[in-house]
Amino acid sequence: MLKKLQQIWKAKDIRNSILYVLTLLIVFRIAAHIPIPGIDASSIKEIFSGNDIFGLLNLFSGGGMENFSIVMLGVGPYITSSIIFQLLVMIVPRLGALQKEGEYGQQKINQYTRYLTIPLALVQGYGFIHLLSQRTGGALMDGMTSLQLFTALVMITAGTIFLMWLGELISEKKIGNGISLLIFAGIIASLPQSLGNTLIAFDSSQILNFVIFALIALLTIVVIVIITEGQRNIPVSYARHMVGQKSAGGVNTHLPLRVNQAGVIPIIFAISVIILPPTVAQFFLNSSVTWLAAMSQWTIDIFQNQVFYGVFYFAVVVAFTYFYTAIIFHPDQIAENLQKQGGFIPGIRPGRHTAEYLNKVMTRIILAGALFLGIVAVLPVAIAPLTGIRTLTLGGTSILITVAVVIETVKQIDAQLVMRDYEGF
Repeated sequence: MLKKLQQIWKAKDIRNSILYVLTLLIVFRIAAHIPIPGIDASSIKEIFSGNDIFGLLNLFSGGGMENFSIVMLGVGPYITSSIIFQLLVMIVPRLGALQKEGEYGQQKINQYTRYLTIPLALVQGYGFIHLLSQRTGGALMDGMTSLQLFTALVMITAGTIFLMWLGELISEKKIGNGISLLIFAGIIASLPQSLGNTLIAFDSSQILNFVIFALIALLTIVVIVIITEGQRNIPVSYARHMVGQKSAGGVNTHLPLRVNQAGVIPIIFAISVIILPPTVAQFFLNSSVTWLAAMSQWTIDIFQNQVFYGVFYFAVVVAFTYFYTAIIFHPDQIAENLQKQGGFIPGIRPGRHTAEYLNKVMTRIILAGALFLGIVAVLPVAIAPLTGIRTLTLGGTSILITVAVVIETVKQIDAQLVMRDYEGF
C-alpha cells in the first residue's frame, strides 16, 4: 500500500489529477453549506431524521437538503434525465440510430440529457419545497413571496447544473466516475455527524445492539466486496492461423461476466424513481377535482409506509438491474467481435449461438446480482427495528456505493500506473 502511494505521488500527472478531483469535491462540500436565502431551514431538521426517503436523499446530497443549500437536489434531476433518455433510446428509432453513430451520437444524447435536467430540476425543486413546507405546517414558506420562490427555484436549478458540470470535470481526469464520486463525498461527509449523534445517544444498555449493528455492517461490507468482484469466466479460444511465414493465434483466454454487471447504477436510478411520485403528487394536493386531490394525498402517505417503501424499493432496484444490464451488455456485439477476431467459446458455434449462450449465462448470474442489490437497498429498513439504532444513517445502500466507488477509483488509478510502465512514459 505504501509503495503504491509513493508511486502515485511520484507520478506528477496522476498526483495533479487526484489533487484536482479533491479540490472539486471540497468545492462541492462548500456549496452544500450555502443556504438559499428567504427560506427558514431550521424547521425541517427533524423531518430528515424520522423519514427514510428524506434521510436517504439528504445523505446523498451531503446534508445539502437538510441545510436547504443551493445544491439540495444533488445530481438527482440529471440521473432522472439519464433514465428517461435511456428508455427513449430503446423506444424512439431516431434516438436509437443516433446512439449507433458512435461518439458523436453519444455526445448529442448527453446534450439532450443536460437540457432535460433543467425543467426536471425546476419541477423537483418546487415539489420538495412544497412537500417540506407541508410537513412543517407551512412554516417553511411562511412570508415567502412569489419572487423569493422563483429565486429559490432558479438557485436550486443552477446548483444542480453546477454539480453536473463538476461531475463531468471529475470524469475527464479518469479518477473515478464524477457523479458517483459526488454521491460518495456526500455519504462520507455525513459520517461524522452520524457518529456524533450516536455517541450522544449512547446508552450502556444498548451495547448488544451496537455489537449486532457493527457485525451486520462488517458482514455487509464483506459480501459487497465479494459480489462486486465476483465474475463468471467464460473460456474463449482463438484458432491458430498463418500470417505470412508465421503462425498466430492458438491462445486460450476467458471472457469475464460480472455478477453485479450494473454496479451501483440501479440503486441510484431507483432512488430517483422513488422520489418522483410523491414529488408529482404535491402539485395536485389542492386540486379542485376531489378524486385527484385524494389520490395525491394517498400517494404521499403510502410512500411514508415502511413496508410499502421497502417492497417497492426492492422491486424497482431488481427491475433496474435487469434494465441497465440489458443496456450495457450486448451479447450480439460480443459474439460478432469474437467471430471477427477468430475467437470462439469451446462447444458453442460462433455467431448467433454464441450470443444466445452469453445471454443465457448472463440472465442466470444477473439474478444473484439483482437480488443482492435489492436486499442491500432495503437492509436499513430491516435493521433499524432490530437494533433500534437510527442515528447511524450508513445503511446498505450507502455502504454499497462507498465500496463500489472506492474499488472503481482504485482500479482506474492502477490502470494509469500500469500505462506508465509502457515505453514512452
